[in-house]
Amino acid sequence: MAVVMNKKDELVIMLAHYFVTEENYTPIIVNGVKDEVWLENTKGPYRIIRINSNHIHNDEQLKYDLFKTKNIMRQVRKKTLSFTMNTLNIFLDLGDNVNLKPIKNIDSIKIGDVEEIKNQKDLNSLFPKLKDKALFDHEGFDLLIDATNDINVKTEENNKLFEDTFKPKFVYVTLAIIGLCLLMFLITTFTGGSSSAYNLFRWGANLREAVVSDKQVWRLLTCAFLHAGILHLLVNMYSLFIIGSQIETYMGKIKYAVIYIISAISGSLLSIIFSENISVGASGAIFGLLGSLLYFGYHYRVYLGTVIRTQIVPIIILNLAIGFMFSGIDNFAHIGGLIGGYLATMAVGVRGRSSKSDMVNGSITLILYLGFLVGIAFFYVK
Repeated sequence: MAVVMNKKDELVIMLAHYFVTEENYTPIIVNGVKDEVWLENTKGPYRIIRINSNHIHNDEQLKYDLFKTKNIMRQVRKKTLSFTMNTLNIFLDLGDNVNLKPIKNIDSIKIGDVEEIKNQKDLNSLFPKLKDKALFDHEGFDLLIDATNDINVKTEENNKLFEDTFKPKFVYVTLAIIGLCLLMFLITTFTGGSSSAYNLFRWGANLREAVVSDKQVWRLLTCAFLHAGILHLLVNMYSLFIIGSQIETYMGKIKYAVIYIISAISGSLLSIIFSENISVGASGAIFGLLGSLLYFGYHYRVYLGTVIRTQIVPIIILNLAIGFMFSGIDNFAHIGGLIGGYLATMAVGVRGRSSKSDMVNGSITLILYLGFLVGIAFFYVK
């Protein structure tokens, strides 16, 4: 039995197949729309590509359609914490008397058949592989089968990456850090007390004068494994187990260890810039893991939904607010760790999501940031 497809359906399949398999766009589920395909790629020339096969027969209908598009873009921006978003509107059934006009952040083009795709200079300049990779020589049942198979292969690759990233793993590094913190707590407890500033200093607490004047830079890291009292230890170890387990699972053990160390050092550097007091605790590094989770969550926002906006960001804001409201909390270490963890994750990259240019830019930004902190701490602050 022959399968007959109309030309609009063939165009939708051709374009969706190309953008998904060749340009790494991901379909977005948009409630309440019909005969439209919405695709997203944060690295693409357009953040959003919309393929619309609805019939638009006059300017008034086009005006309403663009109003609807803006509303959906606003929802996507809110969901992904994006300030701006550029969209390509591809109309497949536009009346001859409809006038497409440029609108801020929305470019619109009309495509009625395969030849118009090939002759769209702007489209082909932005997507140079379109002429060679689109299934122009397929039609009907053959087009449907080949496009479906290619998209399934691409989907399987993405699903495997998703499964490898999120499947439970034994968190050796997190448990090792917790074990080291427990060991140092026992040592400080039985050698003078874990609440003794002098004893904590003996075992590696952070202090501006010791780090800057005496060049005891190792304190920038060792302080992250010391805790002042059992409550301090328990709160931090619980937080570390919950958040650290996630980051170690998502990022891998080596990247996780790098992020943790850089976060701890970054927090300690900002701490000695703004404070002359002794400082201990893993909270600066833990805030770095929150920063890492923020960066990771942004790259997986399609899967994680509103987790960034409704969970990660509120947790960060709440904990920083608590730090400013109560004395005895080194909030500058928290802020320094948060920034360091975010930048460190940019530098090491999220597997399957970060490009080489992202990682290079992240590494450069991280080096400049740490260099700035070192310069301020060692050569400016007295």
